[in-house]
Amino acid sequence: MVSDSRRRKGGVGDGEFLLPGFNMPKGLEPMLPIYQRGILYGDSSIRGVSAAGLGELISITSSKYLAGPFIIKMTGPLLRIVGDRNPSAVKIAIIQTLGLILVKGGPALRAFVPQFQTTFVKALSDPSRQVRVEAIKALALLMPLSTRVDPLIKELVSGSLGNGASSAVETAGVVAIQTATLQALAAVLKHGGKKAKLPASLPSALDAGKTLVMHEDEGVREGAAKVVGRACELLGSDIATETIQELVLSSSDTSSNAKHGMACVTHRILAYSSVDTSLLGPITRAINEWMKDDKSSVKEAGCVAVGSLLGSAEDVTDCLPNVEHNILKMMESKETTMELHRAVAHGLCIAVRMQPGIFKGKTGLPIMDSSVKLAMSGHQRVQLAFHDFLWLALDVENNRSEGAGPLEEYATLTTFDNARIIRTLFNKVLLRIKTVEEED
Repeated sequence: MVSDSRRRKGGVGDGEFLLPGFNMPKGLEPMLPIYQRGILYGDSSIRGVSAAGLGELISITSSKYLAGPFIIKMTGPLLRIVGDRNPSAVKIAIIQTLGLILVKGGPALRAFVPQFQTTFVKALSDPSRQVRVEAIKALALLMPLSTRVDPLIKELVSGSLGNGASSAVETAGVVAIQTATLQALAAVLKHGGKKAKLPASLPSALDAGKTLVMHEDEGVREGAAKVVGRACELLGSDIATETIQELVLSSSDTSSNAKHGMACVTHRILAYSSVDTSLLGPITRAINEWMKDDKSSVKEAGCVAVGSLLGSAEDVTDCLPNVEHNILKMMESKETTMELHRAVAHGLCIAVRMQPGIFKGKTGLPIMDSSVKLAMSGHQRVQLAFHDFLWLALDVENNRSEGAGPLEEYATLTTFDNARIIRTLFNKVLLRIKTVEEED
């Protein structure tokens, strides 16, 4: 299989590989009946292998040789069996392959949108977490083809609030389903929210997020915060300002769950929308308090939120001094946990993505120095998190030579030892990083 051989010596790695024999008119046609028969008539193990194998064939065939009736022939059998009583591994293989079909098929699949949508929404209630994760990804891929997102938003809003719980939902756990549905709703708003036509659709999503952002479960709070952030992005800065005022600055709830929810929603709103600048002072004070909280989940959420705050600041030289002390304290303290260090790195990555060059020059030197230290010592997962941050901060993707760009600028400003370390790190580690995944 290509998936196994692509990483062997001489393979393409993560790059695209198109098999010449399939990339010609009707090149894939002789193989299709074999996989179709396995999908429709095989037992569960054969179905799983057939669905995964069909996905493999699709991935190594160019879109132009899959267009039209040919891609429809592949789609029908998968949609027909996905609702059967299949093991989780089979469902995962089917949904992943349907996702590939959506990527490659394009407008030819528009007639199948209702069936795709029903399939993926139903999978959000599956007992298997990985099936739910794949369904969320697939719904995001479906949005470019979907023309009527209002009914989907309405259905996901209802599901996120726990309405219409079925026996399947009760088996898997209502909270797990709510979390998956909120994540799916956020993905739909991100990729298809601009297509919403009914005036109540986006406000209903915002209200659902507001209702659940103080939920007792951490995953539900994080999912609800995503929904609130995406809805505010679509509804405009005035709604974003009102929402952060209502949920964060005017709230009197001091429980740990509430503070965690406030930190999550602050991060999402600042990351996706602009708010009235008069609120940035109170928001900064709130974030500083969360970063010093006794509860680890609140601290971690505060460390992520501070990245959105810095990234949204019009003048970083004014904003950074107000939070820098707490950031450096988290980075340099020996009592800081691995999860907290990773949260700090995550927040710094968000800041750099929102405002490239934010840590250039003397302003960002203390944070860069501490990041270099953490990238070379401590827990491996902490190292990897700060490798990602340094890759973004030094813009390695666009500056791959050692003697120029942000690397040289930082090496000139920092100490001799740090300059030596960052050059070694640049050549041995950062240049090997191909990309850093964006936050969903």
